[in-house]
Amino acid sequence: PGKAKRDGALDSLLRDLARADLIILDEFGYVPFDIDGARLLYRIIAGSYERRSIIFTTNIEFSKWGTIFADDKLAAAIIDRIVHHGRLIEFTGPSRRVSQALMFGKTDNQ
Repeated sequence: PGKAKRDGALDSLLRDLARADLIILDEFGYVPFDIDGARLLYRIIAGSYERRSIIFTTNIEFSKWGTIFADDKLAAAIIDRIVHHGRLIEFTGPSRRVSQALMFGKTDNQ
């Protein structure tokens, strides 16, 4: 969204997202947002609320989302919308990537 805003294509991106049935935010939170990016994401999530599904994949717990958005109140507003109708699926156990890591002597046949 930040690039689209800089390129003048933000309105087009927002229209495309409004037509989507599903938005997936993969590995969410690994790169923190600046305040403009956080506000824009809030706008997208609020616009999606009760209209379309959003999937977040992350290993960052909700209590740390304020650092992602650089604003605890904005994070709380986003979390509020997510958890209202959301489902949390938690995966535990060893990482598949680590268990198959070539660096640890694993091969595709193991």
